[in-house]
Amino acid sequence: MTVKIEAFYTPGCSKCAQAKETLKSIVEKLGDERITWRDVNVLEEIDYAVELGVLSPPAIAIDGALVFHALPSAEKFTRELLKRLEQSVRDDAQNPARKK
Repeated sequence: MTVKIEAFYTPGCSKCAQAKETLKSIVEKLGDERITWRDVNVLEEIDYAVELGVLSPPAIAIDGALVFHALPSAEKFTRELLKRLEQSVRDDAQNPARKK
C-alpha cells in the first residue's frame, strides 16, 4: 500500500518552499517507492484544503488526513513516515489482496 503525502502551500510563501524542500529530501533519503508526494496549491484547491482543515500553509496531509497543521520538525516527520510505512507492511501482510 502506498503512503500518500500532500504538502499544502501558497505561491510566494518562503516558509512553504523551505518546508517542501526539507521534507522532500527526507522522503528521498528514505528511498521508499511506497511513498508518493503531491504539492497542493491552496489557492487552486481551496475546497480540498478546507475539507481537510488546512488553516494556513505549510501543512502536511498523509493518506488524505491532515497530520501536521504547521511545519513539523524533520524528526517528527520522519517518525510519522516510518510509522506509516510499518503499518503499511503489516496491512499488506494481513491482507495481500489490498496491495496497490
